[in-house]
Amino acid sequence: MIRFIKPLALLSLLLAAALFGFFYAWVCSTMWGLDAADPRVAIEAMQAMNASVRNAVFAPAFFGTSIALLVTTMVLFKDDQHPSAYWFTAATLLVALLGVALTMAVNVPMNEALALVAVPEDIDAAQAIWDDYSPKWQLWNQVRTVATGVAVLCIGIGMLNLRPLG
Repeated sequence: MIRFIKPLALLSLLLAAALFGFFYAWVCSTMWGLDAADPRVAIEAMQAMNASVRNAVFAPAFFGTSIALLVTTMVLFKDDQHPSAYWFTAATLLVALLGVALTMAVNVPMNEALALVAVPEDIDAAQAIWDDYSPKWQLWNQVRTVATGVAVLCIGIGMLNLRPLG
């Protein structure tokens, strides 16, 4: 098991960084662009993006990160690498609770509700829908972005504390 520590740690880092990057892109470009667009276009675009995100490319980062982190944490504890294990524990909790669980509890239901909306032709009606959706969605996206970013930092610190193989 010990020989798998570094590959497991690297896999955890890769998956967590992918998840953080996905959430971060929504913060610093996607949502700002949609907010600047015609609200009818923003609603249609968000509906399309939410429908397309359920795919085999995104699934490993979203569903696999917590699992990879948990396995890495358990192997670290088994090898008595407690300082690293504590950092990986923190990363596991951040990703599982504030990355995945928060997404499933808040963002996904908001996305599913938006998916049921017929985009109105009236721009003011569309603006009201978008104004009700976007700020709340962005707030919770920022929470999960910060949490997964801090998780990546925890993984890095945990990796710096790994004992050399030998």
